[in-house]
Amino acid sequence: MTTDERGMRPRDWGWLVCLMLVSFAIGTDDFVIAGVLPAISADLRVNEATAGQLVTAFSVTYAVAAPPLAVATATVPRRLLVIGGMSVFALVNLVSALAPNYPVLMALRVLSALVAAAITPATFAMAERLASPERAGRAIGVVAAGLTVSLFLGVPIGAFLGSTFGWRSTFVAVGLFSLAVAAAGALLLPAVAGSVTSGVRAQLRTLSRPAVLLCVAGTTAGACAGLMTYTYIAPITRDLTGGDGPILALLIAVVGLSGAAGTFLCGRATDRWGADRTLLATYAGLVAATVALTLIGVVGRGTAPVWLLAGALAVWGFAGWGFNPPMNMRMLRLAPDAGTEAVALNTSGLYVGIAFAGAIGGMVLAGGGGGVGVTVAAAGIGAATLVLMAVSVRRFPSPTPQGSSRPIEDTSAPPRPAG
Repeated sequence: MTTDERGMRPRDWGWLVCLMLVSFAIGTDDFVIAGVLPAISADLRVNEATAGQLVTAFSVTYAVAAPPLAVATATVPRRLLVIGGMSVFALVNLVSALAPNYPVLMALRVLSALVAAAITPATFAMAERLASPERAGRAIGVVAAGLTVSLFLGVPIGAFLGSTFGWRSTFVAVGLFSLAVAAAGALLLPAVAGSVTSGVRAQLRTLSRPAVLLCVAGTTAGACAGLMTYTYIAPITRDLTGGDGPILALLIAVVGLSGAAGTFLCGRATDRWGADRTLLATYAGLVAATVALTLIGVVGRGTAPVWLLAGALAVWGFAGWGFNPPMNMRMLRLAPDAGTEAVALNTSGLYVGIAFAGAIGGMVLAGGGGGVGVTVAAAGIGAATLVLMAVSVRRFPSPTPQGSSRPIEDTSAPPRPAG
């Protein structure tokens, strides 16, 4: 039995590190723009609001493109897709460093998002297929942790490079790092064939199942509730503690570290307790932490101890990022014949939820609700999401894989019946 035919052995972890680095590179490229917006604005002679549309364009492009790209690339060998995609991703970033004006940079950001949308869902599906069934959850958790770690490691490094050597150096760094990841993939990633499908119509039928659509709806609503708190963490911190600056930086670090821990540990919990139970637990934790933030704001508005806010945000970060592994595992289990496509659709829902989080939170702030108002809105949406997912899990429980190992060349076959 070769590693190309069965799940990788626990000690053969090189492929998993490689997939995590793929998600780290893509996450850094996505989020780092926020740290160099002023420099881009000044150099390309556009205002910061216009420069900020580079972030919007990336997110919208990713959300719209991920599902159709997953369907279009379904039969492409996974190793080829990831290595080739990362090579193109690196090239786009290197060319972005040479962008002479804003329209060219915008076009390159759209292209970067298209490549990222094709790669990211494949990395999650590849992790699930390569890992043995009893370790699939933690493998997905490790890949998801790459995105989380990019927030508190990759983005600050990119911002530092941008402030020291100019914003173009950030794109050079991401490009070179992506090339290194592609080279590592050529050495470490085993061959994994694309899905054997019966055509686009069959894939679309799978993706339109009520179980799958309910899961996507839960991801969208959960991202809206969770990311609203992160998007507006600055006014929340100011309203609850009366401080910002160093306090805000400390709290962002707390969220990042707890989020990374959440993705790792919730991946392990997915293997032990199952995707459904772990998913509901993370949503419950997210709601509880957001309610705690609201109570802190109501009781001690402007004077709340920093340690108390940090504790609530640590729980929030753990649960808010920890829901990623069980949610993706649930999608893969509900749509075994279109796993990558289902993850892509789910990721689109995630980005749509982020967009709603920014819009709804912005309206609350504009209406005078302040940071406490944002936490109230987030808690309300989170509670509704928890009910939605409880109904979804009860109505459509995700299947449990049978056996200790399985072929990875073909995920189109339905799970074997028990017994």
